Amino acid sequence: METTIKTLIVDDELYNRDELKFLLKSFSTIQIVGEAESGESAIMKTIQLQPDVIFLDIEMPLMNGIETAKALIELKKSPLVVFATAYPQFAVEAFRYDAVDYLLKPYDEDQLKETIERIEKKLGPSKEISIEKTTGKLAVEADGEIFYVEPKDILYIFRDDKITKIIAKSGEYETKTPLKDLENRLSTYHFFRIHKGYLVNLKYVTRLTPWFNGAYQLKMEGIDEMLSVSRNYVKALRSKLEI
Repeated sequence: METTIKTLIVDDELYNRDELKFLLKSFSTIQIVGEAESGESAIMKTIQLQPDVIFLDIEMPLMNGIETAKALIELKKSPLVVFATAYPQFAVEAFRYDAVDYLLKPYDEDQLKETIERIEKKLGPSKEISIEKTTGKLAVEADGEIFYVEPKDILYIFRDDKITKIIAKSGEYETKTPLKDLENRLSTYHFFRIHKGYLVNLKYVTRLTPWFNGAYQLKMEGIDEMLSVSRNYVKALRSKLEI
């Protein structure tokens, strides 16, 4: 059983949305379903996308985060709210709207992990869904042909400029399909993102070696080279690998 938490990120600054999106991708339970740059847009996207949780900025033009939260709790199916802001002075008012947490920018990774755990606990077993492993093969279009690759035979996938390269036991394949698309198509298998440009099959990981600045290097079965693991993904990777 695996919990999938549909998440909407709301912030009027693109940089802030991208940063939070990057950090949240370290958590296997989080599925980012959309972004919004204003309170008005957040309400519309909540109605359309039905997220389980919203990470909501407070200081936004026109309709701020507090006003947005007031409107959200009036919806028939209101999501959980995590306020994410650079301003600590709104905390008391924010918790009047049953906020799950109040995160301050710049984000602290340990605090974010605690926030995700709190969200998982609040959503409880009702959000647990059974994800069945598909029996299909990954279709890779390249050079006018379609190659069918067994997902279990793929070692890792990485993005090299505008080309996505698939390293498998059966050989190497190149495609223009974005890495994110392949990640979605392989979501029911044991794949995990270790870097913004790398996706690995956890079945073939044999060793993690500390590197520098909290980053690690990863050794895979059958591969001589070491792969870099971004420090933002290390904790989530270890929780996936270890018993």
